[in-house]
Amino acid sequence: MKPILEELHAGKIYPDELILPKDPQYRPINQKISDAMKVWREKLSETDYQQLESLMNLHSQSDAMEATASFVHGFKLGALIMMEVLNGREEVVR
Repeated sequence: MKPILEELHAGKIYPDELILPKDPQYRPINQKISDAMKVWREKLSETDYQQLESLMNLHSQSDAMEATASFVHGFKLGALIMMEVLNGREEVVR
């Protein structure tokens, strides 16, 4: 197995494609969205439905941006915590 940094550099790590939420409500919620979209497809004109799809796509893009920002912030925070731990500025045992 190659080191994680090499795999990351080579572009072979895709965490967002490998991770599915473990929350038991995840799949039922997505099924409700899919079912609702089928209903709206029947109710709306083709043009209106395309506008709805465009809106849903924009919402997905916004969610992805928020998830990316959250991941980056969490990663940086974790790195700062590790730096503090490894620098030993605060003694664990007093």
